[in-house]
Amino acid sequence: MVRADTMPASLIAKRSLPDLTAEELAAWMVSHGYNAAHAPRVLRELYEANGERSHPDARMPAGLKELLSATFSKEAASLAMRQVAGDGTGKLLLRLGDGRTVESVLMPDYHPARAAGCVSSQVGCAMGCDFCATTQTGFERNLTAGEIVEQFIRLRREARTAGRTLRTVVFMGMGEPMLNLRNVLAAVKRIADPALGALGWRQVTISTVGIVPGIEELREADLGVQLAISLHAPDDETRADLLPMGKRFDVQDVMAAADRYQASSGRITTIQYCLLAGVNDSLAQARDLSRLLHGRDMHVNLLRYNPTGLSLRGRTYAPSSMEKTDAFLAELRAHGAVAHLRRARGPDIDAACGQLRKRAAAGGELGERESVSLPSSKCGTK
Repeated sequence: MVRADTMPASLIAKRSLPDLTAEELAAWMVSHGYNAAHAPRVLRELYEANGERSHPDARMPAGLKELLSATFSKEAASLAMRQVAGDGTGKLLLRLGDGRTVESVLMPDYHPARAAGCVSSQVGCAMGCDFCATTQTGFERNLTAGEIVEQFIRLRREARTAGRTLRTVVFMGMGEPMLNLRNVLAAVKRIADPALGALGWRQVTISTVGIVPGIEELREADLGVQLAISLHAPDDETRADLLPMGKRFDVQDVMAAADRYQASSGRITTIQYCLLAGVNDSLAQARDLSRLLHGRDMHVNLLRYNPTGLSLRGRTYAPSSMEKTDAFLAELRAHGAVAHLRRARGPDIDAACGQLRKRAAAGGELGERESVSLPSSKCGTK
């Protein structure tokens, strides 16, 4: 591995500013005769940390701003499409430097001044989860740390435009974060670090379908971020039918890894459970889930499925009825589980993971534009 302080300036210069760590940018500055102390200021300005631009230009040496503009792109992606739902949920389709596209979502909080962001970690996904739209387009590549940071920057700006503050970020968009963990962690360090993006470590959640080695690596990284497990079934047979990765890591192995992460980090694990009519929404399955969580200080986040059309295996899934959903939730609580139903966001736009990208690809090349009133619902059905 090449150290940042010995990396040739020509290699660094081919990248965008969101792709650079403070150390890499500092090394570039030193190589051009500037004080390395200006690097964090440049990046904090880029991230617009602390709710407002810090305008450090006045404290910078003559010519540095112009040299930065001439050397680096300020963006790691461009806006291809924006959708805004009636409830304020916003979805961005970003075009990367190689022409591929990726999705990010801004979700208004109950508090009128706050919002949450959902970011992607990969272009497409290789997990093959049968009810997910992202997996239908296949896996193309991992996102760079800078491409992930770019999503954060844009969502922070979207929130401010809407009169809100981006308070939390979840890695629950396109892709499996644990299969791109090196770049995910690099991005998290820039997003959360008080010296850079300043979001805060506890405000970041990394979601996984249950990649046990990835959970262990996240634990060893010791960043103190939140962990979410996309479980979707309490038993191995049902789970493996929905999530192919369930054939490799059974429910007990995944939960044991979550236990170790929780014991080490002190963060309560969230169990994501997407309700599918006639598949995983019976009262017996609610009781099985409650037994699985007995003695574990974890929280169940129930979601109603958002239809994405024919699945990879030729199935058509439907959301559980509200009556079944309420009964499932009540059964969980009756048996001691801590659970709540997450309210659907963006019911009038393509806000389920991968839907906007899939629709855009089917429609051909897109220019930058806004779009409203397209069908379907929310991010996070992974």
